[in-house]
Amino acid sequence: MHYSQFRAFHAVALRGGFSKAADHLGLTQPAVSDQVKKLEEHFNVLLFHRHKRVVRLTELGSQLFEHTQRMFDIEKQAVDLLSANQVLEKGHLNIASDTPLHVVPLIGRFRQQYPGITVSLRMGNSDEIRAGLLDFHFDIGVVADMPDDPRFHSVVLRQDPLVAFISKDHPLADRQSLTLRELSALPLVLRERGSKTRAHLETAMQDAGLKVNLAMEVQGREAVREAVAAGIGVGIVSEPEFGFDSRLVPLTLSDCTASMTESLVCLKEKLPLRSVAAFFDSNQEDA
Repeated sequence: MHYSQFRAFHAVALRGGFSKAADHLGLTQPAVSDQVKKLEEHFNVLLFHRHKRVVRLTELGSQLFEHTQRMFDIEKQAVDLLSANQVLEKGHLNIASDTPLHVVPLIGRFRQQYPGITVSLRMGNSDEIRAGLLDFHFDIGVVADMPDDPRFHSVVLRQDPLVAFISKDHPLADRQSLTLRELSALPLVLRERGSKTRAHLETAMQDAGLKVNLAMEVQGREAVREAVAAGIGVGIVSEPEFGFDSRLVPLTLSDCTASMTESLVCLKEKLPLRSVAAFFDSNQEDA
């Protein structure tokens, strides 16, 4: 009964405005506005705060958006189910990863097989990505240290040790390795809480009876690299994530046994989606 109104509401909430929603739906802006207005009037509620050209969800609107997100995702699954015998020629995947290092090759392999499927890639820490998967914002995630959770389907991609890195001008730049005790005496540049790299290091230091000497907390790996290159402190990453940067020098953590496990993850209820299943299938060798 209210399908077209829910569709208009969802498009406005998703796209952040009536004009963008109208373009997305192939309708005029007045038509979209009318559908949303009818929904609000029928239930005598306010779903959007409107101020000039700025549109913002009300608290009730945010709650409804969670339901319509699921509603239209289920619709997408139903369409995929009915199209199960057709070739994947069109479609879109929303993918999130804690680092581009592991996910970009997977996307490349998938796109070679299914060039008609477009992909959006977002970066975030593992906690943010799992939350996004549960909120249906992402179809697939690549996350570190995926816990056992019956809601998710996951396969391990790789497992790697942690390494420290410093500026090439650092007094220890001629060293090959550090102990955790030596590291505890140095200022550290760490990612935000929720970062699995940070959590692993803090656990390893605690187990060794040592304290973390935090000099700076930043958002994201690139910010860590820039801060370390500027001489602010020592950074920590998994070994393959260090890559190459002429400004930086890696140091093995000789007595640290902590490692990072990267996994390919989706909600179990999303696995029947042909595009999601195809992504997992196209990367079976890595998974």
